[in-house]
Amino acid sequence: MRQTPPPAVVPEPITADPPHPVDRPLLTQSWLDLAFLHWAVDPAWVAPLLPAGTVPDILDGVTYVGLVAFRMYEVGWFRLPGVPYLGSFPETNVRLYSVDARGRRAVVFRSLDASRLIPVAVGRAAFRLPYVWSRMTVRHDGDTVTYTSGRRLPGPRGAHSRIAVRVGGRIAEPTALEHFLTARWGMHAELFGRPLYVPNAHPRWPLHRAELLDCDEDLVVAAGLPAPAGPPVSVLYSPGVPVRFGRPSLGRS
Repeated sequence: MRQTPPPAVVPEPITADPPHPVDRPLLTQSWLDLAFLHWAVDPAWVAPLLPAGTVPDILDGVTYVGLVAFRMYEVGWFRLPGVPYLGSFPETNVRLYSVDARGRRAVVFRSLDASRLIPVAVGRAAFRLPYVWSRMTVRHDGDTVTYTSGRRLPGPRGAHSRIAVRVGGRIAEPTALEHFLTARWGMHAELFGRPLYVPNAHPRWPLHRAELLDCDEDLVVAAGLPAPAGPPVSVLYSPGVPVRFGRPSLGRS
């Protein structure tokens, strides 16, 4: 039976800086050239898709589906240097927003398309994450960044995305919604039927306004969600941050 946090649990405050330090990282990496696209959705749509022990994280009565494209850069284990080739690749993920019984806000990945087969295999085997192997590119042309992906395996084969954004000015003070969508200090998942939480920490996001020039994708539908109705309600860009992941914690099933 799916576990859900009791109604009395209050989510942790939304903070622009990590609420808990990660002093002994399990993984290090950088996220670069990020485009954040978000659509508002009814929490009832996404609740059945979340891991045991979590419910949708809600802001002003709605939750969100995120399509986030970026470059992963030099993934490394512990305090060892990052791996230049195998640890650097484009990625595009479909994500949801969750809160658990301890009030920890996090993201839930419905799919993670990546262009390096070995990291895909490790992510699927070690953490049971829904990584898929895809052909992907990230290209700059002046202030325009274009992200493309075409799925290889596992399927559905042919699932794809093409996103192009024009980067605008730096955001001096992000709104409550912009903090809600980007300042996420953990990941919720399930591992062998048990709730899994993995914390992360990084510097405060440098966020920019962005204009969506092109969005041709079916990754959201391939991730088991309804097709987006209309354009995204939020489009943001960030040049990126270095990230540290802490040790996972497993709850009771």
